[in-house]
Amino acid sequence: MSIVSNPSPLAAERVVSAVQAGPLIDWVTSNTGAFITGSINIVIIVVLALVARVIVGRLITHVVRRMVDSHQRMSKMAGAVGVLGDGKESKANRQQARAQTLSSVLRSIASFVIFGVAFMMLLAEFGINLGPILASAGVLGLAIGFGAQALVQDFLSGTFMMIEDQYGVGDVVDVGDAVGTVEEVGLRITKVRDLSGGLWYIRNGEITRVCNMNQDWANAIIDFPLDYSVDISLAKEVIERSISEFTEDPEFSDKLMERPEINGIVGVGDGAMTVRVMAKTQPGEQWALGRALRAHLKQSFDAANVQVAHPVLSLSSSRQG
Repeated sequence: MSIVSNPSPLAAERVVSAVQAGPLIDWVTSNTGAFITGSINIVIIVVLALVARVIVGRLITHVVRRMVDSHQRMSKMAGAVGVLGDGKESKANRQQARAQTLSSVLRSIASFVIFGVAFMMLLAEFGINLGPILASAGVLGLAIGFGAQALVQDFLSGTFMMIEDQYGVGDVVDVGDAVGTVEEVGLRITKVRDLSGGLWYIRNGEITRVCNMNQDWANAIIDFPLDYSVDISLAKEVIERSISEFTEDPEFSDKLMERPEINGIVGVGDGAMTVRVMAKTQPGEQWALGRALRAHLKQSFDAANVQVAHPVLSLSSSRQG
């Protein structure tokens, strides 16, 4: 005689749960290898992206720093004579600021590219089809390229202007319609303050030529009209003596890179002969030194009784008067 006991409700629930969990356990068992492999791939992609970002960032900083240091050495060799300490410090600060700006821009571009590629690889690891995404991105990029051509041109022009150091803050430049002092240099626009105080906002893509009057060195040009009757030899003697006195003046000697020289007579007419004197100065000092040298020459001419030219009236004009 056998005794059959009825299973308890708890045991029955366990049996039902085990039967229902069977497919899930089988799925986990069969996909464990793929899950572990995918997780490892994701970690590797993230780590490689971070490492690549650090390496590329340091490489960009190193290359930009080498470029700026090389430019500084060339500038020191070219302007070793008569360069003020303040000028050196100002130029060094400008180059450091330019290096920081370039490094920041290039690092941002590198980060965008590296993390963008890593993101697409992560999507592929999750089984997402990248074909439609890439096609949509291509169409979007094409639309942006057509719609923002001027913006892209401005950014590219601004980047190359900074790399080539065409001008910087504080430089006096001629960019066509605007002539004045640069107040701000950006990747998209350049701000120039003209002599009347107006502030010009110029898109970098529209700047096709730049005349920088504050780079490396400059010339102060003084044209002095002397009376036609003045003895040329006497005038040159007075000018040479005045130049010597001007060069020895401590107020101006540090701002001169070379001794001013006489270029000779550059014009004859209207009862006058125009004598030109040129002085090689530090960048940005040509205007102030030109005014000072012009005043000094005038005083020397007055002391030596060298007559400055006056307008000559024609005979017909005098009769009409």
